[in-house]
Amino acid sequence: MLLAIDRKEYVTGGREMVLKERLDLIKQIIINDKKVSVSKLSEKFNVTEETIRRDLQKLESDGIVTRTHGGAVLNFEKTAEGIHFYQRADTNTEEKKDIAIKAVGCIKNRMTIGVDSSSTAMEVLKLIKDRQDVTILTNSAEALRELCQSNLQILSTGGFLNKRSLSLQGPAAKNTIKSYNVDVALISCKGLEINKGIFDSDEAEAELKQLLIQQVKKVILLADHTKFDKNAFAKLMDFEKVDLLITDREPSKEWLEFLQDNEIQVVF
Repeated sequence: MLLAIDRKEYVTGGREMVLKERLDLIKQIIINDKKVSVSKLSEKFNVTEETIRRDLQKLESDGIVTRTHGGAVLNFEKTAEGIHFYQRADTNTEEKKDIAIKAVGCIKNRMTIGVDSSSTAMEVLKLIKDRQDVTILTNSAEALRELCQSNLQILSTGGFLNKRSLSLQGPAAKNTIKSYNVDVALISCKGLEINKGIFDSDEAEAELKQLLIQQVKKVILLADHTKFDKNAFAKLMDFEKVDLLITDREPSKEWLEFLQDNEIQVVF
């Protein structure tokens, strides 16, 4: 039996659930579903709608959600850094696969490729896993797991494992990147703004991408349509560093003109 009480805890199945636990569960739900409604959460947790509104207000103040009429939506740009790799991999999956298919056409024979730890770049690697003529330099721990039986030649940066992003970071990873020159870098981002540049949510990850960019002949930016006109915590690079932008749908006229003016080829 559930006892609904409008205070900082409620009891379900004989177990006390404190406010923090409920907030964590709501956060998990909205990360998975991208949006929630007050009425459904009220019913699920058997608390009043006013209680749920206060919960959502707290999550909004933490930057997790944006409240809407009757509920809230995930504030993806603010939560991207804290979301686990596998949860990010389940976001915009069709868009990422579409971008990956387009990117494969840019990978020529006997290429060396620097690849970041993003879920979008991972989709590209899955499509070329049977290639024997391609060498990959990456800080992605997930790539090592996913591709350990592939035909790809994989060079890991090593380094400290970030267990949420499944990326290898720190001095060891930086030193490895600086030791090699590669043909192409596949780089993702969290946002692009015409007047400000390209952004990432994780500063440590951005630093590794910046080092990789210094070691390559060509930079390919992978960004789905949701990344346009958005920014994030850390400045990754200016547009002058980008040679090719691959996205999943046609950018706006303003963006197309901007990319042309900056001599950036775009594939959509």
